[in-house]
Amino acid sequence: MPEKKSAPKKATKKSTKSKGYDASSISVLEGLEPVRKRPGMYIGSTGPEGLHHMIWEIFDNARDEAMGGFANRVEVTLLPDNYIRVVDNGRGIPVDIHKQTKVSALETIMCTLHAGGKFGGDESGYKVSGGLHGVGVSVVNALSTHTRVDVHKDGFHYMQEYSIGKAKAKVKKLGKTKFQGSIVAFQADPTIFPEIEYNWKKVVTHLRQQAYLVKGMHLTVIDARESTEKLDTKSIADEVYISDMKLEVPKMTFYFEGGLKSLVAFNNQYQKPVHKNIFYVEKTEIDESVLAVEVALQYVDDISPRISAFANNIYNPEHGTHITGFKTALTRTLNNYAKKNNLLKDKDGSFTGDDVLEGITAVVSVKMPEIQFEGQTKGKLGSVEARGAVESVFGEAFNAFLEENPDDGKAMVNKVIIAVRARKAAKAAKDSVLRKGALEGMSLPGKLADCQSKSAEDSELFIVEGDSAGGSAKMGRDRKTQAILPLRGKILNVERARIDKMLGSEQIKNLVIALGTAIGDVFDVSKLRYHKIIIATDADVDGAHIRTLLLTLFFRYFRPLIDEGYLYIAQPPLYKIQKGKETWYAYTDAEKFEIVGEEESQAGEEGEEGDETEEAVTKKSKYRVQRYKGLGEMNAEELGETTMDKAHRILKQVTIEDAQEADKVFDILMGTDVPSRKSFIQANAQNATIDI
Repeated sequence: MPEKKSAPKKATKKSTKSKGYDASSISVLEGLEPVRKRPGMYIGSTGPEGLHHMIWEIFDNARDEAMGGFANRVEVTLLPDNYIRVVDNGRGIPVDIHKQTKVSALETIMCTLHAGGKFGGDESGYKVSGGLHGVGVSVVNALSTHTRVDVHKDGFHYMQEYSIGKAKAKVKKLGKTKFQGSIVAFQADPTIFPEIEYNWKKVVTHLRQQAYLVKGMHLTVIDARESTEKLDTKSIADEVYISDMKLEVPKMTFYFEGGLKSLVAFNNQYQKPVHKNIFYVEKTEIDESVLAVEVALQYVDDISPRISAFANNIYNPEHGTHITGFKTALTRTLNNYAKKNNLLKDKDGSFTGDDVLEGITAVVSVKMPEIQFEGQTKGKLGSVEARGAVESVFGEAFNAFLEENPDDGKAMVNKVIIAVRARKAAKAAKDSVLRKGALEGMSLPGKLADCQSKSAEDSELFIVEGDSAGGSAKMGRDRKTQAILPLRGKILNVERARIDKMLGSEQIKNLVIALGTAIGDVFDVSKLRYHKIIIATDADVDGAHIRTLLLTLFFRYFRPLIDEGYLYIAQPPLYKIQKGKETWYAYTDAEKFEIVGEEESQAGEEGEEGDETEEAVTKKSKYRVQRYKGLGEMNAEELGETTMDKAHRILKQVTIEDAQEADKVFDILMGTDVPSRKSFIQANAQNATIDI
């Protein structure tokens, strides 16, 4: 469980003044029309990621109030009818008339692109803001069938409603209020988003992360979608915090005093630290271009690096200039410390950037008044000033930490030395396998039945379980475009294995050579020989285990193949159903019932005890139902028709929506922490599909 403290039932009301934050603080750059025409430009996509990005945009505004010291309590609620509601006790959105637009500042912010308190250079706007473009709330409004904003400001309650980005009426003054803050509720437009289904776990994970980044903020997340109470934007208009209504609904509250230090501890909850103290530094008011740098790190007994990057509290999955500065300072500081204290032997040489990253868990955060991201989704920081600021602040503080904590410093250096020696051993092993193979024309493994096509775009590689399935697949394939690589049994668990040990495994070595990309520091995705890599395993426990081992291999060592959409999982049918001369294939029990009816299906499977194929015909049923438990049970024609034929097969593309969460799951399932794995299995057992 995360380190957290429950928020009080009534959070202490923050004494704030809205003086200076009025219509004159709002700048207008351009109109709103492009948003509905090209929503992907503003929220990334109209799929699940873009849908959830709508929540992040509204939450970011509330969080910015907390970052600026104007709010200390934020609440996010998932309501019935796909409404999302966000509350903060900040200054309240300005409602007075804007000089340029001649309408209220609230309407200007909600209905005009690039209008917000994030462009003005005076003290009334935000010094630091995540939603720097000022498009967030207006984009959400434009992509919503209904939006309602309640503003509690200077003793009065104001309200305005909108539909697809346009105000339905002028701002209404509803009466007096003792609360100060803003409430935004929106309903995403189903004509923009093909599927509107909010993922509770995804919402909680993202917002928990944000709670670590804003000290002193009480953040409550509520799932009231199934509430028996009447909860809509009108019925709860007079309620401020739904968490105070004491509903029997899922709710989580976060409040962290440790900041990034607590986040590192949370990320390492399933890991074994190699040193006791977590390094932490926070420095503010650095210069005009960088207002704050915050870094925390700890090394663990693992080989994978885990670095999280934030700029103005926006998560940057593609990192950026701040991480470049961090890596430079980390490498230089550890090299200097190791040499100064005679911890390095001549044969070890100097640490490389990859050496010092092995097994590190780090979080780097910068706050800047003028910030540049690559794209509206803010995946990568581009501000050049961040590099020098992080390099300077972190380097100086980390050097002091090593001097003041010699035991921790020595443990870190020893961890890196192990990485250096492993790198050299791995390079030798890799050279002996891959470089030798290149000299011999990169001879393909004998087990591989390659395809005739030399075009990677047209070629597919089926990784199949067992020689029996491999034989059927080779006979049932399209030889022009489909290659087959059979695996014998379960491959090596690579979760904690280095490349030298991996390449000692004949099966992994065969796979690496077949892919053509090489591995490790010489990995080159452009040399991939197949643009569809398809994992085809049996529909039983052993098949699921082999599939998990292969996914671990691809996630840890061939991640770009997943990121670029090259990895798939085949879904063979579970049943073959025959009635006279007619034949059907069913991929789920529901499909089977649809074909034969539930009663007929049960009758058709009432075989004799010990009937391994579950194939039976009874007097009660005219259908003959065969249950496939393995690919090897299919003949070449059946396997080719159902699992390999592009016109009929079902493939599931492997994607990574949340890399950090995926990393954590692989740690639990494939690592050495048995108690954590047991707890994970017990907690998720109800979600498993059990094959008995």
